[in-house]
Amino acid sequence: MSLPRHSVSVTGVVIRSEDGKVLIIKRMDDGRWVPPGGVLELNETPEQCVVREVWEETGIEVSPVRLVGVYKNMNLAVVSLAFLCEAIGGEPRASSESSVVTWVTPEEAVERCPEARGIRIQDALSAHGPYVRAHDGTSLLPTPRT
Repeated sequence: MSLPRHSVSVTGVVIRSEDGKVLIIKRMDDGRWVPPGGVLELNETPEQCVVREVWEETGIEVSPVRLVGVYKNMNLAVVSLAFLCEAIGGEPRASSESSVVTWVTPEEAVERCPEARGIRIQDALSAHGPYVRAHDGTSLLPTPRT
């Protein structure tokens, strides 16, 4: 009998302090707008991963501020740890994973992103949390009553 396996990833909700704009990318693989992020490697902490992934995908250096929430893609068994991050350097540039990297207002970011990604931006800007949410890759799923 094999045990269930989950993949763990991170999401960086990067805020630019001078104007409050949010960093989003247009993914190369599916053309969706999302905050940057990716899969946690075995030899790194979640904080190290979010710094690496944001840099690789966008050219922006970040400092993680706090955990925003835990988000599970129920269809793919991917658990993502989302972090609010402060931009501390670098210049936006596309990569092999992102065709466009841009700074937009939080409202524009939420509007462009699928609900399951936009909620991470809203959660990051909330004074509450961290949040625990489930989704199907695009839309949030109802929260089960316990």
